[in-house]
Amino acid sequence: MSVPRTICLGFLAMIAVGTLLLVMPLAVANPFSAVEVPQDYNLLTAWVIALFTATSAVCVTGLSVVDVSQYYSGFGQLIVLLLAQIGGLGYMTATTFLILLLGRRFCLKDKVAIQQTMDTPGMAGAKQLIQSIISLTLIFELTGAFLLMLAWVPEMGLAKGVWFSIFHSVSAFNNAGFSLFPDSLVGYAQSPMVMFAISLMIIAGGIGYQVIMEGFLVLREFFKKGPGRFWVSLQFKVVTSSTLVLLIGGAIAFLITEYSNSNTLGTETGFVPKLMLAWFQSVTTRTAGFNSLDISQMTTAGLFLTIAFMFVGASPGGTGGGVKTTTMRVLVDCTRAVLRGKQEVVCYNRRLPTELILKAVAVVFGSLMSVILCTVLLSWAEPDIQFIALFFEAVSAYATVGISMGITGILSLPSKLLVILTMYAGRVGILLLISALISEAKPSSIRYPEDDLLVG
Repeated sequence: MSVPRTICLGFLAMIAVGTLLLVMPLAVANPFSAVEVPQDYNLLTAWVIALFTATSAVCVTGLSVVDVSQYYSGFGQLIVLLLAQIGGLGYMTATTFLILLLGRRFCLKDKVAIQQTMDTPGMAGAKQLIQSIISLTLIFELTGAFLLMLAWVPEMGLAKGVWFSIFHSVSAFNNAGFSLFPDSLVGYAQSPMVMFAISLMIIAGGIGYQVIMEGFLVLREFFKKGPGRFWVSLQFKVVTSSTLVLLIGGAIAFLITEYSNSNTLGTETGFVPKLMLAWFQSVTTRTAGFNSLDISQMTTAGLFLTIAFMFVGASPGGTGGGVKTTTMRVLVDCTRAVLRGKQEVVCYNRRLPTELILKAVAVVFGSLMSVILCTVLLSWAEPDIQFIALFFEAVSAYATVGISMGITGILSLPSKLLVILTMYAGRVGILLLISALISEAKPSSIRYPEDDLLVG
Protein backbone atom coordinates (compact mmCIF):
# COMPACT_ATOMS: atom_id res chain seq x y z
CA MET A 1 0.00 0.00 0.00
CA SER A 2 1.75 3.14 -1.24
CA VAL A 3 1.40 6.48 0.51
CA PRO A 4 -0.81 8.02 -2.25
CA ARG A 5 -3.15 5.04 -2.09
CA THR A 6 -3.27 5.24 1.70
CA ILE A 7 -4.29 8.91 1.56
CA CYS A 8 -6.86 8.41 -1.22
CA LEU A 9 -8.44 5.39 0.47
CA GLY A 10 -8.45 7.26 3.77
CA PHE A 11 -10.58 10.03 2.28
CA LEU A 12 -12.88 7.43 0.71
CA ALA A 13 -13.28 5.74 4.10
CA MET A 14 -14.24 9.04 5.73
CA ILE A 15 -16.78 9.72 2.98
CA ALA A 16 -18.27 6.24 3.41
CA VAL A 17 -18.62 6.64 7.18
CA GLY A 18 -20.10 10.11 6.75
CA THR A 19 -22.64 8.81 4.23
CA LEU A 20 -23.78 6.06 6.59
CA LEU A 21 -24.22 8.56 9.43
CA LEU A 22 -26.04 11.17 7.33
CA VAL A 23 -28.51 8.68 5.84
CA MET A 24 -29.70 7.66 9.33
CA PRO A 25 -33.22 8.84 10.25
CA LEU A 26 -31.71 10.50 13.34
CA ALA A 27 -29.67 12.82 11.09
CA VAL A 28 -32.59 13.90 8.89
CA ALA A 29 -35.04 16.47 10.25
CA ASN A 30 -37.74 16.55 7.58
CA PRO A 31 -36.63 15.91 4.01
CA PHE A 32 -39.87 17.19 2.57
CA SER A 33 -39.41 20.64 4.10
CA ALA A 34 -36.38 21.31 1.88
CA VAL A 35 -37.49 22.78 -1.43
CA GLU A 36 -34.52 21.30 -3.29
CA VAL A 37 -35.62 17.70 -2.64
CA PRO A 38 -37.40 16.31 -5.73
CA GLN A 39 -41.00 15.21 -5.51
CA ASP A 40 -40.06 11.59 -6.24
CA TYR A 41 -38.09 11.39 -2.98
CA ASN A 42 -37.15 7.77 -2.28
CA LEU A 43 -34.44 5.65 -0.69
CA LEU A 44 -32.04 6.14 -3.62
CA THR A 45 -32.49 9.91 -3.41
CA ALA A 46 -31.77 9.82 0.33
CA TRP A 47 -28.52 7.89 -0.24
CA VAL A 48 -27.41 10.24 -3.04
CA ILE A 49 -28.09 13.27 -0.84
CA ALA A 50 -26.10 11.71 2.02
CA LEU A 51 -23.22 10.75 -0.29
CA PHE A 52 -23.12 14.19 -1.90
CA THR A 53 -23.19 16.00 1.46
CA ALA A 54 -20.56 13.71 3.01
CA THR A 55 -18.24 14.14 0.03
CA SER A 56 -18.74 17.90 0.03
CA ALA A 57 -18.00 18.07 3.78
CA VAL A 58 -14.92 15.81 3.73
CA CYS A 59 -13.60 17.62 0.66
CA VAL A 60 -14.42 20.97 2.38
CA THR A 61 -16.32 22.11 -0.70
CA GLY A 62 -19.70 23.35 0.53
CA LEU A 63 -21.81 22.40 -2.48
CA SER A 64 -25.10 20.87 -1.40
CA VAL A 65 -28.18 19.52 -3.13
CA VAL A 66 -30.36 20.37 -0.10
CA ASP A 67 -30.61 23.15 2.45
CA VAL A 68 -28.50 21.86 5.34
CA SER A 69 -30.35 24.03 7.85
CA GLN A 70 -33.72 22.49 6.92
CA TYR A 71 -32.94 18.98 5.73
CA TYR A 72 -30.68 17.86 8.59
CA SER A 73 -31.44 17.71 12.29
CA GLY A 74 -29.06 18.99 14.95
CA PHE A 75 -27.33 15.61 14.94
CA GLY A 76 -26.99 15.71 11.15
CA GLN A 77 -25.58 19.23 11.25
CA LEU A 78 -23.05 18.09 13.87
CA ILE A 79 -21.96 15.23 11.60
CA VAL A 80 -21.52 17.65 8.70
CA LEU A 81 -19.43 19.90 10.94
CA LEU A 82 -17.22 17.04 12.17
CA LEU A 83 -16.67 15.80 8.61
CA ALA A 84 -15.68 19.31 7.53
CA GLN A 85 -13.28 19.56 10.49
CA ILE A 86 -11.61 16.24 9.66
CA GLY A 87 -11.56 17.08 5.97
CA GLY A 88 -9.99 20.46 6.63
CA LEU A 89 -7.28 18.99 8.83
CA GLY A 90 -6.67 16.27 6.27
CA TYR A 91 -6.88 12.50 6.59
CA MET A 92 -3.27 12.01 7.70
CA THR A 93 -3.41 14.89 10.20
CA ALA A 94 -6.56 13.51 11.83
CA THR A 95 -5.17 9.96 11.81
CA THR A 96 -1.85 11.09 13.26
CA PHE A 97 -3.66 12.99 16.00
CA LEU A 98 -5.44 9.77 16.96
CA ILE A 99 -2.08 7.98 16.97
CA LEU A 100 -0.76 10.59 19.39
CA LEU A 101 -3.80 10.19 21.65
CA LEU A 102 -3.30 6.42 21.72
CA GLY A 103 0.37 6.84 22.59
CA ARG A 104 1.69 5.01 19.54
CA ARG A 105 4.96 5.91 17.86
CA PHE A 106 5.31 7.20 14.31
CA CYS A 107 6.63 4.85 11.67
CA LEU A 108 8.50 6.04 8.58
CA LYS A 109 5.43 5.58 6.41
CA ASP A 110 3.40 7.90 8.67
CA LYS A 111 6.07 10.59 8.41
CA VAL A 112 6.21 10.29 4.61
CA ALA A 113 2.42 10.52 4.41
CA ILE A 114 2.38 13.64 6.59
CA GLN A 115 5.14 15.18 4.47
CA GLN A 116 3.18 14.57 1.26
CA THR A 117 -0.16 15.65 2.72
CA MET A 118 1.14 18.89 4.22
CA ASP A 119 3.57 19.48 1.33
CA THR A 120 6.45 20.05 3.75
CA PRO A 121 10.09 19.98 2.60
CA GLY A 122 11.19 17.36 5.14
CA MET A 123 9.96 14.69 7.53
CA ALA A 124 11.62 15.95 10.71
CA GLY A 125 9.39 17.16 13.54
CA ALA A 126 6.22 15.47 12.30
CA LYS A 127 4.89 14.99 15.82
CA GLN A 128 5.45 18.62 16.79
CA LEU A 129 3.91 19.75 13.50
CA ILE A 130 0.67 17.87 14.15
CA GLN A 131 0.47 19.21 17.71
CA SER A 132 0.96 22.75 16.44
CA ILE A 133 -1.70 22.30 13.76
CA ILE A 134 -4.28 21.09 16.27
CA SER A 135 -3.46 23.93 18.68
CA LEU A 136 -3.65 26.60 15.97
CA THR A 137 -6.94 25.20 14.71
CA LEU A 138 -8.51 25.39 18.16
CA ILE A 139 -7.19 28.91 18.77
CA PHE A 140 -8.54 30.31 15.51
CA GLU A 141 -11.87 28.51 15.62
CA LEU A 142 -12.55 29.59 19.20
CA THR A 143 -11.58 33.17 18.33
CA GLY A 144 -13.91 33.17 15.33
CA ALA A 145 -16.74 31.67 17.37
CA PHE A 146 -16.33 34.34 20.05
CA LEU A 147 -16.44 37.16 17.49
CA LEU A 148 -19.56 35.72 15.87
CA MET A 149 -21.22 35.32 19.27
CA LEU A 150 -20.98 39.07 19.73
CA ALA A 151 -23.25 39.48 16.71
CA TRP A 152 -25.52 36.44 16.97
CA VAL A 153 -26.13 35.73 20.66
CA PRO A 154 -27.99 39.04 21.23
CA GLU A 155 -30.08 38.34 18.12
CA MET A 156 -30.75 34.59 18.44
CA GLY A 157 -30.39 33.85 22.12
CA LEU A 158 -27.64 31.99 23.95
CA ALA A 159 -28.05 28.38 22.80
CA LYS A 160 -28.81 29.04 19.14
CA GLY A 161 -26.32 31.90 18.91
CA VAL A 162 -23.48 29.79 20.34
CA TRP A 163 -24.25 26.85 18.02
CA PHE A 164 -24.47 29.04 14.92
CA SER A 165 -21.22 30.80 15.89
CA ILE A 166 -19.31 27.54 16.40
CA PHE A 167 -20.69 26.00 13.21
CA HIS A 168 -19.81 28.95 10.99
CA SER A 169 -16.41 29.50 12.61
CA VAL A 170 -15.37 25.89 12.01
CA SER A 171 -16.87 25.93 8.52
CA ALA A 172 -15.07 29.16 7.65
CA PHE A 173 -11.64 28.19 9.03
CA ASN A 174 -11.77 24.86 7.19
CA ASN A 175 -12.97 26.68 4.07
CA ALA A 176 -15.97 24.35 3.94
CA GLY A 177 -18.60 26.93 3.04
CA PHE A 178 -21.54 25.25 4.81
CA SER A 179 -24.01 27.62 6.40
CA LEU A 180 -27.08 27.22 8.58
CA PHE A 181 -28.77 30.12 6.80
CA PRO A 182 -30.78 29.29 3.64
CA ASP A 183 -29.20 32.24 1.80
CA SER A 184 -25.70 31.69 3.23
CA LEU A 185 -24.54 35.11 4.56
CA VAL A 186 -26.58 37.35 2.26
CA GLY A 187 -28.68 38.46 5.24
CA TYR A 188 -25.55 39.68 7.05
CA ALA A 189 -23.92 41.49 4.16
CA GLN A 190 -24.08 44.75 6.14
CA SER A 191 -22.82 43.31 9.42
CA PRO A 192 -19.15 44.37 9.83
CA MET A 193 -18.58 41.93 12.71
CA VAL A 194 -19.87 38.90 10.78
CA MET A 195 -18.02 39.88 7.60
CA PHE A 196 -14.78 40.51 9.53
CA ALA A 197 -14.92 37.29 11.57
CA ILE A 198 -15.72 35.06 8.60
CA SER A 199 -13.07 36.76 6.43
CA LEU A 200 -10.45 36.32 9.16
CA MET A 201 -11.21 32.60 9.49
CA ILE A 202 -11.18 32.04 5.72
CA ILE A 203 -7.84 33.80 5.21
CA ALA A 204 -6.23 32.07 8.20
CA GLY A 205 -7.35 28.64 7.03
CA GLY A 206 -6.38 29.30 3.42
CA ILE A 207 -2.78 30.51 3.83
CA GLY A 208 -1.62 27.31 5.50
CA TYR A 209 -0.44 26.24 8.94
CA GLN A 210 3.27 26.60 8.22
CA VAL A 211 2.89 30.22 7.17
CA ILE A 212 0.84 31.02 10.29
CA MET A 213 3.40 29.36 12.56
CA GLU A 214 6.26 31.16 10.87
CA GLY A 215 4.39 34.42 11.24
CA PHE A 216 4.04 33.79 14.96
CA LEU A 217 7.79 33.14 15.22
CA VAL A 218 8.56 36.39 13.38
CA LEU A 219 6.27 38.34 15.71
CA ARG A 220 7.89 36.73 18.74
CA GLU A 221 11.35 37.74 17.54
CA PHE A 222 10.08 41.23 16.81
CA PHE A 223 8.77 41.73 20.35
CA LYS A 224 11.89 40.19 21.88
CA LYS A 225 14.56 41.95 19.83
CA GLY A 226 12.70 44.93 18.44
CA PRO A 227 12.63 46.14 14.82
CA GLY A 228 15.23 44.56 12.58
CA ARG A 229 15.71 42.16 9.72
CA PHE A 230 14.21 38.72 10.21
CA TRP A 231 14.88 35.67 8.08
CA VAL A 232 11.71 34.25 6.55
CA SER A 233 11.36 31.30 4.23
CA LEU A 234 10.63 31.53 0.52
CA GLN A 235 7.30 29.80 1.18
CA PHE A 236 6.28 32.57 3.59
CA LYS A 237 7.24 35.33 1.16
CA VAL A 238 5.46 33.79 -1.82
CA VAL A 239 2.27 32.84 0.05
CA THR A 240 1.82 36.17 1.84
CA SER A 241 2.62 38.33 -1.18
CA SER A 242 0.48 36.26 -3.57
CA THR A 243 -2.42 36.21 -1.13
CA LEU A 244 -2.32 39.98 -0.64
CA VAL A 245 -2.19 40.61 -4.38
CA LEU A 246 -5.12 38.28 -5.04
CA LEU A 247 -7.22 39.65 -2.18
CA ILE A 248 -6.69 43.33 -3.01
CA GLY A 249 -6.77 42.80 -6.76
CA GLY A 250 -9.90 40.68 -6.47
CA ALA A 251 -11.70 43.29 -4.38
CA ILE A 252 -10.88 46.01 -6.90
CA ALA A 253 -11.90 43.80 -9.84
CA PHE A 254 -15.25 42.85 -8.28
CA LEU A 255 -15.89 46.47 -7.30
CA ILE A 256 -15.39 47.53 -10.94
CA THR A 257 -17.39 44.74 -12.61
CA GLU A 258 -20.31 44.73 -10.15
CA TYR A 259 -20.45 48.39 -9.05
CA SER A 260 -23.47 49.30 -11.17
CA ASN A 261 -25.13 45.89 -11.18
CA SER A 262 -28.54 46.50 -9.62
CA ASN A 263 -28.76 42.85 -8.53
CA THR A 264 -25.45 42.72 -6.60
CA LEU A 265 -23.34 45.69 -5.45
CA GLY A 266 -25.69 48.18 -7.08
CA THR A 267 -28.24 47.56 -4.33
CA GLU A 268 -25.98 49.29 -1.79
CA THR A 269 -26.21 53.07 -1.43
CA GLY A 270 -22.71 53.95 -0.25
CA PHE A 271 -19.17 53.28 -1.42
CA VAL A 272 -18.03 51.69 1.86
CA PRO A 273 -20.76 49.00 1.90
CA LYS A 274 -19.97 48.17 -1.73
CA LEU A 275 -16.26 47.95 -0.92
CA MET A 276 -16.98 45.62 2.02
CA LEU A 277 -19.05 43.31 -0.16
CA ALA A 278 -16.41 43.33 -2.91
CA TRP A 279 -13.72 42.52 -0.34
CA PHE A 280 -15.74 39.63 1.11
CA GLN A 281 -16.40 38.29 -2.37
CA SER A 282 -12.66 38.39 -3.09
CA VAL A 283 -11.93 36.52 0.15
CA THR A 284 -14.55 33.80 -0.17
CA THR A 285 -14.25 33.21 -3.92
CA ARG A 286 -10.86 31.52 -3.89
CA THR A 287 -11.43 29.09 -1.06
CA ALA A 288 -14.46 29.18 1.19
CA GLY A 289 -17.78 29.19 -0.67
CA PHE A 290 -19.80 31.56 1.51
CA ASN A 291 -21.59 34.28 -0.39
CA SER A 292 -22.97 37.65 0.67
CA LEU A 293 -24.65 38.35 -2.69
CA ASP A 294 -26.59 36.37 -5.28
CA ILE A 295 -23.96 34.69 -7.46
CA SER A 296 -26.44 33.91 -10.24
CA GLN A 297 -27.14 37.65 -10.69
CA MET A 298 -23.50 38.65 -11.23
CA THR A 299 -22.36 40.07 -14.57
CA THR A 300 -20.64 37.78 -17.06
CA ALA A 301 -17.34 39.54 -16.36
CA GLY A 302 -17.83 39.00 -12.63
CA LEU A 303 -18.60 35.31 -13.15
CA PHE A 304 -15.45 34.73 -15.21
CA LEU A 305 -13.38 36.59 -12.62
CA THR A 306 -14.88 34.31 -9.98
CA ILE A 307 -14.00 31.23 -12.03
CA ALA A 308 -10.40 32.42 -12.41
CA PHE A 309 -9.98 33.12 -8.69
CA MET A 310 -11.59 29.78 -7.78
CA PHE A 311 -9.17 27.94 -10.04
CA VAL A 312 -6.17 29.53 -8.32
CA GLY A 313 -7.50 28.70 -4.87
CA ALA A 314 -5.69 28.77 -1.53
CA SER A 315 -2.11 28.01 -0.50
CA PRO A 316 -0.33 24.69 0.16
CA GLY A 317 -0.85 23.28 3.63
CA GLY A 318 -4.08 25.22 4.02
CA THR A 319 -7.67 24.02 4.11
CA GLY A 320 -8.61 25.37 0.67
CA GLY A 321 -8.35 23.83 -2.78
CA GLY A 322 -7.42 25.00 -6.26
CA VAL A 323 -4.06 24.74 -7.98
CA LYS A 324 -2.61 26.88 -5.15
CA THR A 325 -1.07 30.34 -5.08
CA THR A 326 2.51 29.04 -5.09
CA THR A 327 1.88 27.05 -8.25
CA MET A 328 0.67 30.12 -10.11
CA ARG A 329 3.60 32.13 -8.77
CA VAL A 330 6.04 29.57 -10.18
CA LEU A 331 4.40 29.80 -13.61
CA VAL A 332 4.44 33.61 -13.47
CA ASP A 333 8.15 33.56 -12.66
CA CYS A 334 8.72 31.08 -15.52
CA THR A 335 6.99 33.44 -17.92
CA ARG A 336 9.01 36.37 -16.64
CA ALA A 337 12.25 34.42 -17.07
CA VAL A 338 11.38 33.59 -20.69
CA LEU A 339 10.49 37.20 -21.50
CA ARG A 340 13.78 38.39 -20.04
CA GLY A 341 15.80 35.74 -21.85
CA LYS A 342 16.92 34.04 -18.63
CA GLN A 343 18.02 30.42 -18.44
CA GLU A 344 16.96 30.01 -14.81
CA VAL A 345 13.75 30.75 -12.92
CA VAL A 346 14.42 33.02 -9.94
CA CYS A 347 12.01 33.97 -7.15
CA TYR A 348 13.09 36.39 -4.41
CA ASN A 349 16.74 35.83 -5.32
CA ARG A 350 16.35 32.05 -5.09
CA ARG A 351 16.71 29.72 -8.07
CA LEU A 352 13.78 27.34 -8.42
CA PRO A 353 14.67 23.69 -9.16
CA THR A 354 13.54 22.08 -12.41
CA GLU A 355 11.55 19.43 -10.52
CA LEU A 356 9.43 22.13 -8.89
CA ILE A 357 8.70 23.80 -12.22
CA LEU A 358 7.69 20.49 -13.80
CA LYS A 359 5.38 19.76 -10.88
CA ALA A 360 3.72 23.18 -11.20
CA VAL A 361 3.12 22.64 -14.92
CA ALA A 362 1.73 19.16 -14.27
CA VAL A 363 -0.65 20.42 -11.57
CA VAL A 364 -2.08 23.19 -13.76
CA PHE A 365 -2.34 20.97 -16.84
CA GLY A 366 -3.95 18.10 -14.93
CA SER A 367 -6.38 20.48 -13.25
CA LEU A 368 -7.35 22.09 -16.55
CA MET A 369 -7.98 18.69 -18.11
CA SER A 370 -10.11 17.64 -15.11
CA VAL A 371 -12.22 20.82 -15.28
CA ILE A 372 -12.63 20.55 -19.05
CA LEU A 373 -13.68 16.89 -18.82
CA CYS A 374 -16.18 17.62 -16.06
CA THR A 375 -17.62 20.60 -17.97
CA VAL A 376 -17.99 18.61 -21.19
CA LEU A 377 -19.77 15.74 -19.42
CA LEU A 378 -22.04 18.11 -17.51
CA SER A 379 -22.90 19.97 -20.73
CA TRP A 380 -23.75 16.66 -22.40
CA ALA A 381 -25.87 15.46 -19.47
CA GLU A 382 -27.59 18.81 -18.81
CA PRO A 383 -28.37 20.39 -22.21
CA ASP A 384 -31.05 22.68 -20.75
CA ILE A 385 -28.69 24.46 -18.32
CA GLN A 386 -26.54 27.40 -19.39
CA PHE A 387 -22.92 26.59 -20.19
CA ILE A 388 -21.56 29.30 -17.89
CA ALA A 389 -23.46 27.77 -14.96
CA LEU A 390 -22.09 24.28 -15.70
CA PHE A 391 -18.55 25.59 -16.18
CA PHE A 392 -18.89 27.51 -12.92
CA GLU A 393 -20.10 24.37 -11.12
CA ALA A 394 -17.21 22.26 -12.45
CA VAL A 395 -14.53 24.74 -11.36
CA SER A 396 -16.21 25.24 -7.98
CA ALA A 397 -16.33 21.49 -7.38
CA TYR A 398 -12.74 20.80 -8.46
CA ALA A 399 -11.30 23.77 -6.55
CA THR A 400 -13.44 22.75 -3.53
CA VAL A 401 -14.86 26.27 -3.28
CA GLY A 402 -18.55 25.48 -3.01
CA ILE A 403 -20.27 28.54 -4.46
CA SER A 404 -22.82 27.88 -7.17
CA MET A 405 -25.15 29.66 -9.55
CA GLY A 406 -28.01 27.69 -7.99
CA ILE A 407 -28.00 24.59 -10.21
CA THR A 408 -26.60 21.99 -7.78
CA GLY A 409 -29.99 20.85 -6.52
CA ILE A 410 -31.51 20.42 -10.00
CA LEU A 411 -28.72 18.32 -11.50
CA SER A 412 -29.60 14.82 -12.64
CA LEU A 413 -28.28 11.75 -10.81
CA PRO A 414 -25.35 11.13 -13.24
CA SER A 415 -24.36 14.80 -12.99
CA LYS A 416 -24.41 14.70 -9.19
CA LEU A 417 -22.18 11.61 -9.21
CA LEU A 418 -19.82 13.41 -11.60
CA VAL A 419 -19.65 16.41 -9.29
CA ILE A 420 -18.92 14.05 -6.39
CA LEU A 421 -15.96 12.54 -8.29
CA THR A 422 -14.74 16.02 -9.21
CA MET A 423 -14.84 17.21 -5.60
CA TYR A 424 -12.91 14.13 -4.51
CA ALA A 425 -10.26 14.56 -7.22
CA GLY A 426 -9.84 18.21 -6.31
CA ARG A 427 -9.44 17.49 -2.59
CA VAL A 428 -6.83 14.72 -2.78
CA GLY A 429 -5.02 16.43 -5.66
CA ILE A 430 -4.89 15.31 -9.27
CA LEU A 431 -1.23 14.22 -9.14
CA LEU A 432 -1.73 12.24 -5.93
CA LEU A 433 -4.85 10.59 -7.36
CA ILE A 434 -3.04 9.57 -10.54
CA SER A 435 -0.12 8.25 -8.48
CA ALA A 436 -2.55 6.13 -6.48
CA LEU A 437 -4.21 4.71 -9.61
CA ILE A 438 -1.04 3.75 -11.48
CA SER A 439 2.00 1.81 -10.35
CA GLU A 440 4.76 3.72 -8.64
CA ALA A 441 7.25 5.31 -11.01
CA LYS A 442 10.76 3.91 -10.73
CA PRO A 443 13.84 6.03 -11.31
CA SER A 444 15.69 5.45 -14.56
CA SER A 445 19.37 5.98 -15.37
CA ILE A 446 18.70 6.33 -19.10
CA ARG A 447 19.37 9.77 -20.59
CA TYR A 448 17.96 10.45 -24.05
CA PRO A 449 19.59 12.72 -26.63
CA GLU A 450 18.44 16.35 -26.61
CA ASP A 451 16.56 17.88 -29.55
CA ASP A 452 14.78 21.13 -30.34
CA LEU A 453 11.09 21.84 -30.88
CA LEU A 454 9.07 24.86 -31.97
CA VAL A 455 6.60 26.03 -29.31
CA GLY A 456 4.48 29.12 -28.71
